[in-house]
Amino acid sequence: MEHLDKQERIQLWEKVQDTLVNEQIDQFRAEFLEIHPYDQAKIFEEQIEEIRFLIYTYLSPGEIADVMEQVDDDLVEEFITEMLPSFSAQVLANMATDDAVDILNEMDKNKVASFLTIMEKQASDEIKALLHYQEKTAGSIMTTEFVVVNTDQTVKEAMRHLRKKAPEAETIYYIYVINHEQVLVGVISLRDLIIAEGDWLISDVMSERLVAVSVGENQEDIAHMMRDYDFLALPVVDFQNHLLGIITVDDIMDVMEEEANDDYSKLAGVSDMDGPDDNAFVSAKKRLPWLIILLFLGLFTASIIGRFEATLDQVAILAVFIPLIAGMAGNSGTQALAVAVRGIATGDIEKQGKWNILVREATTGMITGLSCGILITGIVYIWQGMFFLGLLVGISITATLFVATIAGALVPLLMDKLNIDPAVASGPFITTINDIISVLIYFGLATAFMNLLL
Repeated sequence: MEHLDKQERIQLWEKVQDTLVNEQIDQFRAEFLEIHPYDQAKIFEEQIEEIRFLIYTYLSPGEIADVMEQVDDDLVEEFITEMLPSFSAQVLANMATDDAVDILNEMDKNKVASFLTIMEKQASDEIKALLHYQEKTAGSIMTTEFVVVNTDQTVKEAMRHLRKKAPEAETIYYIYVINHEQVLVGVISLRDLIIAEGDWLISDVMSERLVAVSVGENQEDIAHMMRDYDFLALPVVDFQNHLLGIITVDDIMDVMEEEANDDYSKLAGVSDMDGPDDNAFVSAKKRLPWLIILLFLGLFTASIIGRFEATLDQVAILAVFIPLIAGMAGNSGTQALAVAVRGIATGDIEKQGKWNILVREATTGMITGLSCGILITGIVYIWQGMFFLGLLVGISITATLFVATIAGALVPLLMDKLNIDPAVASGPFITTINDIISVLIYFGLATAFMNLLL
């Protein structure tokens, strides 16, 4: 199946739509199910409610489940809740357990209870087992659909068991091995299982060198681990090393996207990323907390400038360069902030060392500060014909960029040390703090060397 772009999906849908509205069920199913589930989902998302209800009629719960697993997170709840509850329950039961849990976690508790009551007991029990795990932990993103064999089974018996369980498993590339106490003791790859002799024992061909994660492990740490070791799946165990589930690479890709969006929203000074369906009041509610904090910080900056009113009265031209110096400080600090937050998120900070990062950013700040300082000194001298004014602005920018760069790197490192999400040190926050620093440096120097400016 080829990946389709939007125009190709539109053309394909126009071809399939006639079979749908003319109730040519067999032809519709043949043509629609030939499309990759991702493209099915993108086509499905753009349909009006009447067309979606026809699709629910023509496809089985299992087939709709494949589509729902690919639907955008912001839309899937709407689609699940518009179906008949009995049909929705079957759709959720046919989805990968971890995907169903992700959807239910976003729903009202009464709706969740209703779906679980209607659902078949086995599927309901599997979903309930994952619903109680704390959000953003291994338990909340793992799936219980995996293949497990015993140490005393032969390879032939294990292959027979694998063929039986494979249709329901999330992945079969790794087969996990447990002993009689249900303790995880090893892993065997599908390739090793295929090439082993049929009468060999699993205990003789399995690898005891395996990496597992605790059920309470943070999902971001797990993402780093899977990236570093190139795992396709990771087993999840309890404190007694009993196998509870597995985390697959597609789950981790979702985690990485979620964490990236979360960090981006915080860097933008938004408590939670605006959704496409949020109205103006909801969006304002998410953005206001940071903006109010920044408003008071801005007032503090204004009060500092007010304290240098006498300096401004004597040399009014100084006011012209306030936006320049404050803006340069904010830009430099935000650049350093982005580097530091990304380094913390990817684990590069630990590899390079926090002190090395600070020294590098300080050196970078000094080099960029000197370059901009020398340049602006010449520009101001040519423009205003005042060498000491140009020198003052140049020194101020040099000092400001140096301090702002250090602050941009240091604040997230300190927050990380205090176990606070470093992304909370958002771009607007660092910019406002650096505004205060730049004003103090600029007017402090101007006041100290006032006699040279008059």
